[in-house]
Amino acid sequence: MPNPVVHFEVTGKDAKQLQDFYAKAFGWSMKDAGNDYAIVTTGDDGKVAGGIGKAQLGDGCATFYVGVTGIEAALRTVEGLGGRRLAGPYDVPEGPKIAFFADPEEHVIGLVEIP
Repeated sequence: MPNPVVHFEVTGKDAKQLQDFYAKAFGWSMKDAGNDYAIVTTGDDGKVAGGIGKAQLGDGCATFYVGVTGIEAALRTVEGLGGRRLAGPYDVPEGPKIAFFADPEEHVIGLVEIP
């Protein structure tokens, strides 16, 4: 049996700013857990997928991908909230359309366009 990803974290200098950014960008709900930390609910399916491969940006990074129905609209939202487009969108051969952005504290996050 494989070992699934069961939790992710984005941490930075300004927890409130990051919590607000992700809540507004993707509609995620935040539940205060004290000590400048929030438990994040991203959806109701309970699934998280991942991958390992050659770095596409810089020397490499650990990141997660957010599924969105309109990748250009999501990038515009991210940019309007203080994030920065890094790469894409582009089509993965025989796969989805993806893009990368940096949040207000320069964390690299991926977007995957889903139907």
